[in-house]
Parts: sequence; C-alpha cells; structure tokens
Amino acid sequence: MTSIRDAFDMVVFDWAGTTVDFGSRAPVLALMEAFAVLGVPVAEEEARRDMGRAKADHVRAMFEQPRIAQAWQDVHDAAPDPAAVKRVMDELQAPMIRLAAETAELTPGAADTTARLRALGMKIGSCTGYTREMMQAVLPRAAEQGYTPDLVICAHETPQGRPSPLMIYKACTDLGVWPLSRVVKVDDAEVGMAEGRNAGCFTVGVAASGNMVGLTAQALADLGTDERAALLEGAADRLRAAGADLVIDTVADLIPALEAEAARRG
Repeated sequence: MTSIRDAFDMVVFDWAGTTVDFGSRAPVLALMEAFAVLGVPVAEEEARRDMGRAKADHVRAMFEQPRIAQAWQDVHDAAPDPAAVKRVMDELQAPMIRLAAETAELTPGAADTTARLRALGMKIGSCTGYTREMMQAVLPRAAEQGYTPDLVICAHETPQGRPSPLMIYKACTDLGVWPLSRVVKVDDAEVGMAEGRNAGCFTVGVAASGNMVGLTAQALADLGTDERAALLEGAADRLRAAGADLVIDTVADLIPALEAEAARRG
C-alpha cells in the first residue's frame, strides 16, 4: 500500500486558522482594536483582506486601502507613512498577545493529525505571520494540547514574509529537507497559497477553519446547511484561485487527502 512517506518528507503548517484559533479571530480582533484606539475604526472585512502576511506587512497593506488611508489622513492630518505603521504595530502588540493566548485552542484534529504524520517519520514545520513575541503566548498552550512542531518560523525572521517562499526555505534548511516537491504547505489564507506555490510545495488550502470563512466552529455549525455549504464552497474557490493544489475543510482531513495524493503519484 502506498504511504504518505512515499511522496512527502515534511508538512509545514500555518498557525491561526489552520492549527489553532478556528476562524482566525485573534489577528482580526487585535487589528480592529489597535486601529480603533488610534481613532480609525476598521471593519472586520478590511482587517481580513490581507490576512497571513507578517503583521507589519499586513498593516502596510491595510493603509493601502483607500478608505483607511483617507480616514487616517482625516484623523491625524497626515497620510499614512512608516511612522504610522510603527504606531499601529506598537498599539497592536498587547491585544495581539492577549487575544492569541485566548484563542490558542487547537482546531479539531490538529493534534491527532500531526502525531500520525510524525509516526510516519514526517518532519513537522510551521510558519506564521505572528512575531516571536506574539507566539510566546501560543506555543505553551498548543504544547499542552498535544501540538509541538519541530520548528516555528515567525514573521521578520526571514528577509521577506509571505507571499515569498523564504520562511518555507528556512524551515527546509533548518530541518534538512529537500527537494521542495516533497514538502506540503498547509494554510488557510490566499497569501499562504502563494507562499507554497512560490516555494514549489504541494499546497493545501484549509477552508472551514480559516480566514476565508472567519467564523468560530460553533458559529459555523449553527448555520443552515445551505448557507454553510455556500460559505465553504466560496472559500474553497478562493483558495484554489490563489494556488491551492487541493482544499480540505480542516487539518482533520489532511491524512486521507495526502494518502490519496501519494497513491496518485505512485
């Protein structure tokens, strides 16, 4: 029988919306809080638009949205500039750490899936748009729930963040894994799909638990069948358009998906 190990050597997981924080709520709520404190409230949709980037890059991208740029100009009597990005980042740190800790519950299947992959001899890498300081609130809680990847690459620990492939390259270098065609990238954001494709990985999009839907597990379950199906279909379409080789609902579905891909290749 064909094994996942016949096709792949490592899986690199994203964090929020993929392995923790169903709905990717923490970064959205933290950005909304930081901008509001600085007198420029932003909507959830505006905060989600560039999810997955390093947080400073995310803030810069938000300032490129015309409404936010104009609102900042109106309140601060100056166009957004590098100093404005720093002000938001300074304000973002505390709520990001607080909310990252509050939402660090593993997504369904994350602990079991990673344990099964490790039992097969797979390396478990991870990368995130969070800074190392933000991740300090998440890592102990994830470990308590049974998830400890072999390494964590954080924003600003490579010269460029997503959609560049440099965080994946660093993970491969640090863990001694090559070629990139034997690496799987799992992420819930469009920029994460671009990262995986740019690295030459087999790229898996996560629809239900991630930024594309943006709901807690309970809120998603409470929807009517048709509404839930429509949301998941829309998320899957966006992930595929961004470069996903395949799309699953949550990481709980990853093992059978990779088994099927290994069999197809074999």
